Amino acid sequence: MESAAETVAKRRRIRELEVMVAENIRETHDTSTLVLFTGNDHLEYKAGHFLTLDPHDFPGLERFTAYLEDVKAKREPARAYSMCSAPHEKQLAITVKEERYVSGLTKYPPLLSPLLVHRIPRGTRLVITGFSGPYVLPDDIESRTERLVHVCAGSGIVPNFSILKQCLVEHPQLKHTLIYSNKTWKDVIFRRQLQDLQAEHPDRLAVVHAITRDPDAVNRARNVRTGRINEALLKELIPDPTAVVVYCCGPGITRYDREAAKEKGEAPAPRFLESALASLAAIGVPDDNVRREMYG
Repeated sequence: MESAAETVAKRRRIRELEVMVAENIRETHDTSTLVLFTGNDHLEYKAGHFLTLDPHDFPGLERFTAYLEDVKAKREPARAYSMCSAPHEKQLAITVKEERYVSGLTKYPPLLSPLLVHRIPRGTRLVITGFSGPYVLPDDIESRTERLVHVCAGSGIVPNFSILKQCLVEHPQLKHTLIYSNKTWKDVIFRRQLQDLQAEHPDRLAVVHAITRDPDAVNRARNVRTGRINEALLKELIPDPTAVVVYCCGPGITRYDREAAKEKGEAPAPRFLESALASLAAIGVPDDNVRREMYG
């Protein structure tokens, strides 16, 4: 149960403010980082938190927003985007991966992410609401474990990147294993930054990339494996599964997946998150030691 002090702190964190896009950094062909200028405001948030953007605040989306609201018969909600920046860093930043419409698989075309990735120039003013989310480290993390394991896929790396950067600065006793899945080597978000962090902290950070559709990726670096993150790989990289705390983030089964499967009289097929959680359980990681966050 949330204490009164935690409730007050949460209310202080969640507020609306206007920011300006100071830089739009292309990370991959479909992913961009928006660096946000916040003025002189001191922003209180935790690594792993997200902020939200309301599509109604974008005049260029007005007709698309109205159309989707007519089709869905309900108001379009705000979208949540995890921060890639860490609280000790000077600038606030989010990283956004473009959602794609796939005929027969995607129920509605994406509304906000294509705009944020491809068409937001420097100087654009945005209204954000932040900061929230349970995917954060407890204050007593060092008393719970000596090693954090990050199991991520695609844009699921974003909150873990924030957590990782913060830990390397503020929790010097913690060691980290990052197991990161992508389709191809070109899809790896923060590839250079992760290489730099590993070089800077060789005794505290091990990074392993699992590449599923690029057989030549094993020639790119020594820490690349081909194939999906599975039970065998996790067992190899987590020798003591009862002693670690795992932060797992990536695509999971959405409400639309469940609805589509129900219409066919089938169970929804597991996606990355469900498969990774099952593999973690199979090698003996206690469920209480696993934190999870889903990206649809």
